[in-house]
Amino acid sequence: MTTTLTFPVLLRLIDERSTAFRAAVASAPSLDVQVPTCPEWTLFDLAQHIGEGRRAWAATVAAGPAPAKSAAEGAPAAPREREALLAWLAESTEQLLDALRKAGPDRGCWTWWGASQSPQTCGAVARHQLQQIAVHTYDAQVPVGAPEPLPDEVALDGVEEFLSTCVATTSAWPHKPTAFDFHATEGRSWCLTVDGDGARSTRISAPGKTPVAVADEGPNAVGVSVRGTASELVLFVYDRIPADSLQIEGDAGLFDLLRAWDPEE
Repeated sequence: MTTTLTFPVLLRLIDERSTAFRAAVASAPSLDVQVPTCPEWTLFDLAQHIGEGRRAWAATVAAGPAPAKSAAEGAPAAPREREALLAWLAESTEQLLDALRKAGPDRGCWTWWGASQSPQTCGAVARHQLQQIAVHTYDAQVPVGAPEPLPDEVALDGVEEFLSTCVATTSAWPHKPTAFDFHATEGRSWCLTVDGDGARSTRISAPGKTPVAVADEGPNAVGVSVRGTASELVLFVYDRIPADSLQIEGDAGLFDLLRAWDPEE
């Protein structure tokens, strides 16, 4: 599936969300505060993950279709001092953006999502990197007591990006075939179908009007439907907010099966 955001817009939004991430780090009482939405990490751990990840993807984009060598070799470690850490984060973001600008959206690129609906291109990498930094910016804002919804244009693309990149697969669904509907209150909807052929995501033409089907209405019957703002939907699928933050109709237990599913490529 293709993004509704152009490549220049993706790069601009990566830069904007990265700036917001650094602002959260700058305003935190300490780099050692725990991040509730990433319970194993402190804010420093999260910042280190962001910086190292952007540098690794910069190297991957530069390498093209071939897997890149480790970007950690010879790279400066994340500094513990806050101002130095902020500068290191800014440099990490610029390395990624520079690599993406030089490559352009259509150049082939190694990715981990070969069996998904997303192409293995630099444009698809930029799309996924936007969602990564957007969700982790929310994570960084939580411990400082100021979590903000994802911007609408980021979140609306984020629901579809998650379904087509992180969920779509050709591996067989090990349970009874069903479908999941996702309805954003901003007026866009998607359906994820899971069956013996795998998982496939499609946009729904009549947003918010697809009813929850009962189990005996065929193999593509919708088993569960979730409604909320696009930001809420993204944060829900990334396990940042609980199910009771949204409106769910149908068998909510299907989400547990979906989260527990580990397709083999």
